[in-house]
Amino acid sequence: MKKVEDIYLKKGKRVGELVEDFEKIGGFMAKHVAKGEEILEKMIKDKECFRIISFPACIVATGLRGIIRDMIKFKWFDLVITTCGTLDHDLARTFKDYYHGEFLANDLELRKEGINRLGNVFVPDESYGLIIEEKMKEILSEMYEEGMRNLGTYELCWEIGKRLNESSILFWAWKNQIPIIIPGITDGAVGSQLLFFREKKPDFNVDILKDEKLLSSLIWKKKKLGALIIGGGISKHHTIWWAQFRGGLDYAIYITTAIEWDGSLSGARPEEAISWKKIKEKADYVMIWGDATLILPIIANSLIEKV
Repeated sequence: MKKVEDIYLKKGKRVGELVEDFEKIGGFMAKHVAKGEEILEKMIKDKECFRIISFPACIVATGLRGIIRDMIKFKWFDLVITTCGTLDHDLARTFKDYYHGEFLANDLELRKEGINRLGNVFVPDESYGLIIEEKMKEILSEMYEEGMRNLGTYELCWEIGKRLNESSILFWAWKNQIPIIIPGITDGAVGSQLLFFREKKPDFNVDILKDEKLLSSLIWKKKKLGALIIGGGISKHHTIWWAQFRGGLDYAIYITTAIEWDGSLSGARPEEAISWKKIKEKADYVMIWGDATLILPIIANSLIEKV
């Protein structure tokens, strides 16, 4: 057995050293964070591995957007699977600001002031719906004038991204030609704008089956698959759903705050995915229970020293 070791305070300790300390602690989630960092490093360095990141939109409303953006910028992943809200927040925050708030704010007063609360993030009306409507009208009109009629969501994401700036996740996905797949494209402000635009231009269409065809061509060709899966919902399921068609993931890092006792996918452990052949029996995997705004900056900043 490996013994538990004490860790010590040290002035100027690097993040990588802190993660090494986590591995020594031996108990609770610290050792899971250390294992997650180790698996992600292996996955990124494995030249045979096709790497996927999936996450829900809520974290893009926070400063974690910058970590996601940089991981795409540095090409740590080959594919992104997320939700429509990611497009909403990434586009909106390119032009407007979100603000620090409080979980226990008076929501009736916020509504009177035209402020939406996302956890403890405050989002003014002009920073969300209004700016998204304005920019999507411009972008969709430009796309239509350029002859675009039938697009997958990954093509839509690239078209939006190339019209944004370097602060954007979508920009770097377009720049590096990393597909972003949005299985639930209508579930957000960008999705609503697609509907409104199509009512004016009935020959314009977003084809989600085009995304599935791309996923099929990508997944079947790869020798290995790995995924960093943040949170749950449709983005998590779509990732492991496609992994099953080639025998499951070889690497898997789950980060979640959910529990499995209600049968939810968000809380389902990797072992459950093994029963569905979505993760391989001999895969390198870990589940980290914790808030991604705490966990991901630690892992990513530790890895930047190594990869």
